[in-house]
Amino acid sequence: MPPTSFSSPLIGRADELARLDGVLARARGGEARAVLIAGDAGVGKTRLLGEAAERAARAGMTVLTGHCVDLGDVGLPYLPFTEILGILASDERFAPVLSGHPVAGRLLGGEGDGGRLQLFEGMAGLLADLADVAPLLLVLEDLHWADQSSRDLLRFLLSRGILQRSAGGAPTHRLAVLASYRADDLHRRHPLRPLLAELVRLPAVERLELRPLGDAEVTRLVQALQDRPLPDATVRGIVARAEGNAFYAEELVAATDTEAGGVPSGLADVLLIRFEQLSETAQQVLRTAAVAGRRVEHALLRDAVRLPEDELESALREAVGRQLLVPGDGDTYSFRHALAREAVYADLLPGERARLHGAFARLLAGHGHRAESAAERAHHYRESHDLAEALAASLEAADHAQRVGAPAEELRHLETALDLWSAVEPAARPSDERVTLTLRASAAAAHAGELHRAVSLTRAALAGTDQDADSELAARVRYTLAGNLIDVDNLTAAFRYSSEALALIPADPPSRTWVWAAATHVMAARHVGENETALRVAREALRVAEHLDAKDARADLIISLAALESGGRGTPEGRGLISEARELAHAAGNAPVEMRALFNLAIGSYETGDLEESLPLLAEGLDRARRAGLLSSAYPRAMRHLQLVVLYTLGRWDECLRAVSGRAELPVLSGYAAGPALYVALARGDFTAADRVRALLQGPFDWMATLVAGIALTEAAALRGDAEAAVEQLWSTVKALTDDAGTRPDVTVRLAARALSAVADTAAGLRLTGDEAGAGRWKATADELVELARHTAARGEDGTPQGPEGQAWLARAEAEWLRAVTGPDVAAWEKTVAAFDFGDTYEHARCRLGYAEALLVAERREEAAVEAGAARETAVRLGATLLLEEADTLIRRGRLSAAPKNAGGPSPLTAREQDVLRLLALGRSNRQIGEELFISGKTASVHVSNILAKLGAASRTEAVAVAYREGLIAPE
Repeated sequence: MPPTSFSSPLIGRADELARLDGVLARARGGEARAVLIAGDAGVGKTRLLGEAAERAARAGMTVLTGHCVDLGDVGLPYLPFTEILGILASDERFAPVLSGHPVAGRLLGGEGDGGRLQLFEGMAGLLADLADVAPLLLVLEDLHWADQSSRDLLRFLLSRGILQRSAGGAPTHRLAVLASYRADDLHRRHPLRPLLAELVRLPAVERLELRPLGDAEVTRLVQALQDRPLPDATVRGIVARAEGNAFYAEELVAATDTEAGGVPSGLADVLLIRFEQLSETAQQVLRTAAVAGRRVEHALLRDAVRLPEDELESALREAVGRQLLVPGDGDTYSFRHALAREAVYADLLPGERARLHGAFARLLAGHGHRAESAAERAHHYRESHDLAEALAASLEAADHAQRVGAPAEELRHLETALDLWSAVEPAARPSDERVTLTLRASAAAAHAGELHRAVSLTRAALAGTDQDADSELAARVRYTLAGNLIDVDNLTAAFRYSSEALALIPADPPSRTWVWAAATHVMAARHVGENETALRVAREALRVAEHLDAKDARADLIISLAALESGGRGTPEGRGLISEARELAHAAGNAPVEMRALFNLAIGSYETGDLEESLPLLAEGLDRARRAGLLSSAYPRAMRHLQLVVLYTLGRWDECLRAVSGRAELPVLSGYAAGPALYVALARGDFTAADRVRALLQGPFDWMATLVAGIALTEAAALRGDAEAAVEQLWSTVKALTDDAGTRPDVTVRLAARALSAVADTAAGLRLTGDEAGAGRWKATADELVELARHTAARGEDGTPQGPEGQAWLARAEAEWLRAVTGPDVAAWEKTVAAFDFGDTYEHARCRLGYAEALLVAERREEAAVEAGAARETAVRLGATLLLEEADTLIRRGRLSAAPKNAGGPSPLTAREQDVLRLLALGRSNRQIGEELFISGKTASVHVSNILAKLGAASRTEAVAVAYREGLIAPE
């Protein structure tokens, strides 16, 4: 598949081409790379890509090119990749590779099994196998027009699929990806912007910006484009008008062939001058091609233009000779520049445009692969004002998008159908009601992660429900709206609508609609503090669900009841109920309820201090979400956040950062879900993270985004020593997160402790300068904050005392309060160190440094040296630069020296920890350790965390290695 040839020379891009040559050379050597090429329309992106592709082909690389097409607001899922697969399918050389990858048949219109992840992995596997045959260059043009599914697939390929290196760092694939986009098209809300921001952070991806050419380079280009020399005045005029844009320059040079010889006053005139020099027949062909889009198949163009074959060929030859069209693979023609196609299209008369759109719609309808062409047919029918057919094709396109796992495109097609609904005669509409269609659109919006759009659509369904409408449908609309409102934290309204839903239909006779209305009402009631109502309704609904054998509804209700009457998800009884619910949901095939169960099990483990045990549950939940195509819905988003929180808490910071950049299968990684990466950035001294986190507070209120931003901004203020800002941020966050029942969020304890840290730093600084009065003025603030922490820790969001994490933060708040009021207290800090020993590596180290300071003040220097040294070791391992600076300052100021962990002296481990270490060396799990030592698995986990902290190890394997090296255990 040779790349498109260019007659004009490549001028002024030597540096950019050298960069691409280097990328291609590294790819041929087995180092997969990608380059995102940005530039304004006409600046030369396609020309540069063409030159790079020609060089790659000459070097023996297989070059595959896919184009994104502008179809207005209509998305055509996976279009550039479908084009690439079509090229491969037409070449017998690739038949053996294609036969081993069913994804090819699936995207080309065949049948296929599996979810979205399987499709993505299949595409990655196909490209990898192609690269094994010969080095591969994948070129993707015009990403600014890419549909969301194509963007998601590209994200997967670049961050997980084809650029990944093996664990040992060995080369992977002989492959390069070059992708272009128009920088001037990327407005602030353009959907490509967040993807680009994510991709450029990947180590194997770089960005190349094509800037306008200099005047000297444009002059050279103009002179090279013409066989005959142009007058200097003409050249200067072209250079001035082109403003560094190669395309403008080419068009202006071509315009000099006209008899008028003048320079057009605007871009449209420039683009149309060469078009107007064509024969009437060639102009007719180009107008028809412009309606089809940037590219058009020869057969489709022939049938649409309805010219004799010889006349069509003559017209096409003329257009190609004028460099307006470029022949491509598979009997296709493309406009050489997208702007040329847009100008020709804009020049059409309204009636002519509608007639041609209608012709293309009818032709596409008569071809095969109707489902794959539905999006294009919908576009053409709508532009031809055949609204009934546009409605039918939009619904067909929505069905296709749903089948291939493209919820964003499904939503767009459904919204188009809803817009067309009232303009279509009732007899021509599908049998579905508009309200039902709107509910389906709200579900697609929720699956695509557009939660506020889901709310708006469900409100529209409610507005469209007549007073005499079917009561079950009216109830369904209201409990769906209530569920969507819970997702966006509008809890009072959610409770109101769930109450209305329950009142619309009786419990007798039993119905699934009533059960689900009740299940939603139970959740809404819990959120507004109506626990008695929630408990009563849940028990009654569970009886009805059991009578109906509605396993998924039973599962949902059992999860709610676990929190209402079994002590919550952290107790053995509660976890047993949630596990039962998980099995029921799995048996019923209800992925959302199964994910709710898995999330509750995972966060229950986290809240009780079993951090390691939460990770496999989270992995299972996210895998279930992938298989169901629900990764952007509420529970998977929460699971992604919790997964990163656990990695952050365990001190696996680099793994946390990799997990953030590796979420390739997601449309856009939610800002709040990436919050732990911002915590890492702050701890490593990057205060620009505070600026980035403020973006989470823009737009509609998001509870989790507000929580993450509150933690990060309070932390940033405390690290800067700005007590006033820390306290102000604490209170604004708590106010925003307090629910309608007046219950403060559990995170209040953490925020109070960090604000107290800043207050204590300020008071200590004032005392050092002898300003006791100034230090005393902060006492009232400190007293208020510690009382806030005490009250919140004693009664968490579920009404019971908080678990290990909350109690640890309370101990920290108490220690910081004493430091603010009277100075460092040894006993308080010792208690804090022990409290954070549940597995929070960073906070444990920070508390050990606070403990070291208290010991130093108490003249217990040897103990202080050990604690400061341990804190320093952890800071080094984590890359926590600010903690390292604090540790070094304390060690230097106190003239402390930390001895080696086991410098010929007694073991730093207790006898029980020695026993646990011996079993660790034998490869035992926490559960097995507990069984052999007659302790619980949770207690074993605590001992393991202590061992890791004392030995400065990042993992169990490293701890065993350190122990052997230090002589703490002997090989058996």
